[in-house]
This record gives sequence, structure tokens and C-alpha cells, in this order.
Amino acid sequence: MYFKFTFCPIILLLWASLSFAQNVNVVIHGAASIAKTDDNFVCVTLDWWPAEKCDYNQCPWGKAGILNLDLRYGALINAIKAFNPLRIKVGGSLQDNVVYKVGEVSSCPNFMKREDGLFGFSQGCLSMERWDQLNRFFNHTGVKLTFGLNALFGRNESQTEKGLWIGDWQPQNTRDFMQYTISKGYKVDSYEFGNQLSGSGMGEKVDAKQYGKDVIVLKNLVKELYAHPETQPKVLGPGGFYEEKWFNTFLEVSGQGIVDGLTHHIYNLGPGDDPNMMNKILDPSYLNQVSQTYKGVSDVVNKFRPQLGAWVSESGGALNGGSKDVSRTFADGFWYLDQMGMASTYDQKVFCRQALIGGNYGLLNATTFVPNPDYYGALLWHRLMGSTVLAVTKESDPSLRVYAHCAKKKPGVSLIFINLSKDRSFNITLSNAKPGDAGKPNYEFVGKQNREEYHLRALTGDTKDDIVCLNDVPMVQTDSEDIPAMDPKLVDASTPISIAAQSIAYVTIRDFEAPACV
Repeated sequence: MYFKFTFCPIILLLWASLSFAQNVNVVIHGAASIAKTDDNFVCVTLDWWPAEKCDYNQCPWGKAGILNLDLRYGALINAIKAFNPLRIKVGGSLQDNVVYKVGEVSSCPNFMKREDGLFGFSQGCLSMERWDQLNRFFNHTGVKLTFGLNALFGRNESQTEKGLWIGDWQPQNTRDFMQYTISKGYKVDSYEFGNQLSGSGMGEKVDAKQYGKDVIVLKNLVKELYAHPETQPKVLGPGGFYEEKWFNTFLEVSGQGIVDGLTHHIYNLGPGDDPNMMNKILDPSYLNQVSQTYKGVSDVVNKFRPQLGAWVSESGGALNGGSKDVSRTFADGFWYLDQMGMASTYDQKVFCRQALIGGNYGLLNATTFVPNPDYYGALLWHRLMGSTVLAVTKESDPSLRVYAHCAKKKPGVSLIFINLSKDRSFNITLSNAKPGDAGKPNYEFVGKQNREEYHLRALTGDTKDDIVCLNDVPMVQTDSEDIPAMDPKLVDASTPISIAAQSIAYVTIRDFEAPACV
């Protein structure tokens, strides 16, 4: 049970005031957008892992998997409803070992520990009774659903190359599953084909040419069963780590109009037991390294032009359930929100966080359902940051990260400032870039309306705290398990934007003139 502070301790304010302040001018290039995201850019996953999933001598999944999650908890329901709507992807490592108990499938085994099984588990099963329960839950909470399909069904493991699966994908079980889903009127926004089978794979893999042929089969199946284009789910793939040659071959074989969205995974913090995790998260040069992946995926998208562009369909930061000491704390937001900002500038349409609940990287605590700090950062992004992405330039300490979008609710622009520095705060002034003439100075922006500011800090000032403060008010669920009010602080537009050391701030400016946002 958390002690419900009314305000964050005053020591926070003293600590912030003692840090060295640096003046920075941030230039917003509002004449034209540099990228576009989906309106439901923020996405979370639900995973198949059973309670027996363990890493680093710990078993943090509990009853948070798709098959054993208790869907009746008010805290869980309210956390999802707050997004109105939230995009959820059902999938994960074991999805290629899941059969659907429908049609010719009569037995429905549970996942069991097995050394020679996929990721150490035997085959598991989704019963239609559980699928009914899940869909009632999704409908009640207003979820926008992506479902990850079993892409290994009917294949056999190669006798000559370990981990390589060969043969054609057999679609009958998926056909029966889709027919049942349609008969019940369940809404699926998109189907993703397979999980981490691309390139070198994660234990298991499929050749790119074979995968390209199989996704054509899936696309034709979706077209056949969902006759009306307006209700036809999108087909996504391959849902794995980006490798240029494999992705190029996959899209060359599948051809135009088959894959609606190109999906890939990001786990750029490495294994969850890395003792250097905090240093990685606070190192701007380390965070920048993943931009090469985003650029590579963007280049492939520009070459083959799938309808929906690229999605990050899974990203948990640290592998194997996340870091028990970091992923559930305020510090993780430096990585998470920076990744969403960076991904959006590379025209990634959706960013799916692993996971909504489960492991150490869940946005919700796996046993209490209490939101972890990253939940609030994600909810603010969803509410404030629109789909139109703007370029930002600055000259300052690289520890200050800045991303700008048109405001989700017009008019104006919304920015996120991420201060990685332990001892330096920033006083921000804004300029509006003069379009079409790089030789002339930018316009200094002088606002007339109060700014809307949302400042996020760790409760005690320790970034490994698991309670976040918004504008000096601790974010804890109400007695009725609702998400607390998340109101902005209105700030005089004539004053600089002040970003405290090791804090994150969203700022919406209603009277900033950006032609791209009209």
C-alpha cells in the first residue's frame, strides 16, 4: 500500500533550485512536417508468458499472461480506458507455439516447461472461451486490437540447420480462428504474422523468401474472409529484429499491396541484468545509436512503400523481462519517451511497449495493477502529442532531448523535453524558424497565452523511485482505482520554460504559429 503524499516533498524543489541552469534556445521548424505517426501511436502489448517464465533467477510474470490475467480488476480496466482508445498488440515470443482450439483442433494444452520446446515451453492453446472473455474485455475498455498469429504452424524444423523452420505455412487453423472471430463480430484492427522469426531470429527463424510467400497466403485469406474493405484487418509483418538483407528479400517476394505495415522490434538496452543499465539510459550518445536501425527501416519503407509505413511492434528496452532495478522506475522514462520521440521523427507510425502488464517492464505492476511511472508518461504522450511531427534544432548540452509535434487538440504545438543531466537544469526560450531562407535569423517566439506545462519528476528525487510526481503532485490511483487527474500548470508565456535536472516535461503552446499544424 503506497503512502499517498498530497505533494512531492519540498526537498525536490530545493534540489532543483541548486542545480546549475543553462540557457538554451530551441528552434521549432513549423512550416512543414517531417513525419506523420498514427493517431494511436502509443501501443502496448499483452504477452503469452506463463507464470513459470523466469530470467536472472526471478519469475516476474506471475498471472499477467494472456491466458491467466484476471480481466475483472477495476484498476486494469480504468488504466486502459484512460487512453480512449488504447492500441494493444496480443503477441510475444510464444505466439508461434499457440494453436487455436477451433475447427479441427480438439485438444487444448497449457504451456509447460520443456527444455527442447520453443523458448523452453511446450505448445500452448487459446480456447475460444478465453478468446470470448478477451474480446468482451477489449470491447468494454475500447481497445484497438492487433493480434499476432502463429507463423510456424505446419512447418518442420530443419534437420541440417538448428533453429531454421522449413516448409509452407499451413493456414487452416488461422482460417478457422478468423471465421470464428468474424462470426462473433469481434473487431481486429490488424493481424501481425509471426514473432522474431526474421533474419537470425531469436532461437527460431524462417527464410525471407519463404516468409514472403507465406504472407501472401495470409493476405489472400484476410481478403477472402473479410469481404468488405472498410472492415478488413491490416496485415503486418515480419515482427522481428531488423536485418537489411532479410527485410529487402521479404518485401521483394511479397510484393506491393501485401504487407500493410512493416513491423520490427527494438531492445536497444541489451540484457535485463546488465549492471550498466542506468549509464546507458542516461548516455545521449548511447541512446542515439539506435537511430541507425530507424533509418534502415525507414529506407526500406521508402523503397517498397507499404501502405502504413513502419511500426515498432515491440520494444521493452531491456531483454528477457526487463531490468528489475530500472524498468519499473522513473529512470526508465528517459529511455522510453526518448525512443518514442526518436521513432516518430523517423516516420514510425506506431510504438508498442512491451508490456502493458507482466515482467519488469510492464506499465502496470503485475500483482497490484498500480501504474508504474512510464504509464503516466505514455498517457500524456497519447493525450498531448499529435500525429504531425515537426523538426527541432538547438545548440546545447546533448543531455537535453527535445521533440515537437502539432498538438493533438488544436491549435498549437506540443513539445517534450527530457533532461538526462544529473546536475544541470535548462531555461528554454523558443524561436520559430523562418521558412525558405536559412540566411535570415529565426523569429523569437513571444507568446501571449499561458503555456500548459506538465512536469514529471521522481517522488524523492531518486530516479529509481517507482512513484512519479506531475507538477509536484504524486500520481497514485484514487480510492476507486481511477487514474488521477493530470492537469497542466498554466505558466506565463513571457517566462522561459524551466526544465529541472533529471526531469521530463510536456509543454503545449496554443498560440505558436506553425503552418504545418493548421
